[in-house]
Amino acid sequence: MPPKQRQFAVAGLHYKAQQWGDENGRPVLALHGWLDNSASFSRLAPLLKGLNIIALDMAGHGQSDSRPGNSPYNIWDDMADLLALADTLGWQQFSLLGHSRGAIIAALLAGTFPARVKKMALIEGLLPEPVSDADAPKQLAASIAKARELEGKPLRLFGDLNAAVKARTRGMFPLSEGAARALTERGTKTVAGGLTWSTDQRLLVPSAFKLTQGQIHAFISAIKAPTRVLLAGDGMPKLYPGFLAAAQQYPQLEVIALEGGHHLHMEQQAGTVASYINGFL
Repeated sequence: MPPKQRQFAVAGLHYKAQQWGDENGRPVLALHGWLDNSASFSRLAPLLKGLNIIALDMAGHGQSDSRPGNSPYNIWDDMADLLALADTLGWQQFSLLGHSRGAIIAALLAGTFPARVKKMALIEGLLPEPVSDADAPKQLAASIAKARELEGKPLRLFGDLNAAVKARTRGMFPLSEGAARALTERGTKTVAGGLTWSTDQRLLVPSAFKLTQGQIHAFISAIKAPTRVLLAGDGMPKLYPGFLAAAQQYPQLEVIALEGGHHLHMEQQAGTVASYINGFL
């Protein structure tokens, strides 16, 4: 069965989402990664049983609205909108399924509102990149400079969908043609002369402020929900040496190392990923 298409009005924005599974199953919010969209779960979600999965196009991604103004996208704004969405759905308690940036948002949400989150399955994400106290001025300067640089900058134009898919396969994390096509079909829009990304390019602006190492430790330490973290050998631990050890320092988190790349849940390892989530959530 194809996913059910959903739409929600939250905090003045129109959010699009896809719903998989049993509407009477355990409630799960699925959060995709940076510059991706809800199609990130199109291969994994049908393999998960007994769950009511709402996979959201996060603000500025996929088919959802962009945030107004010219400010950068901050993960704490996503957290507030997710709580409002859960309230709209009538979910006092819910589980979280997150990938990459979505996994980071999920972890911070669970640490901030532990009573709301029942369980978490995090794929290739957990810890946001920290900034030191001394580097805070540089972080803010870089954010403002990038925002100004992008003002009025035209979006990249593609002649057809296949050209956009090809470009998507060569992103920061390489993707198979099938995975890239799923994300591209939901992440592009038709304009004069062809196609362009529907993603808000302000997502390329660095955060104005980032959490310090001590603050990140406080959020992760506050997580109460049983949590399973799935990390790929060619993913975050390879890109950021020490990531695996940093995740393993939290005894309340179950960290599992798997073969594959950053988007392993969209590739041939999807069945293996599902085997670690089924029964857990």
